[in-house]
Amino acid sequence: MLDIGPLELVALVVLAVLIFGPDKLPKMIQDVSRTLRKIRQFSENAKEDIRSELGPEFKDFEFEDLNPKTFVRKHVLEKDELGLKDIRNGFDFKSEMAEVTDAVHGRNADPAAPAPSPAAGSGTPDLLKKRENPQSGGHPPFDADAT
Repeated sequence: MLDIGPLELVALVVLAVLIFGPDKLPKMIQDVSRTLRKIRQFSENAKEDIRSELGPEFKDFEFEDLNPKTFVRKHVLEKDELGLKDIRNGFDFKSEMAEVTDAVHGRNADPAAPAPSPAAGSGTPDLLKKRENPQSGGHPPFDADAT
């Protein structure tokens, strides 16, 4: 309820009783509820007038669709007319990242062979594995995280 906790609600009720008094508070609550009901009714009437003016081709028009997030979710993400799910599922990021890593470290990757799994099927690299010592006279491998 609008992020109002029970203690805050009690504080608001006590404050309302102190400001308006116990004799005027019921009339104030009735007036506020009547005003909210009129505003809600006015809003519904305006929506119906707009729908009737738009004509029969917009009979399933919802005003919530005017929110950009709702529009995108309804028309792009739920309907897959463009084949976006096929495109999204066609990417194999693990193999692409393995190729990039091999290229950075200067290893030749065989495109026909599947990428070796670093930690026996866990899908995560073995961070405790010690690196090989650089060859004598050679430079140590490039570490992108260290620079």
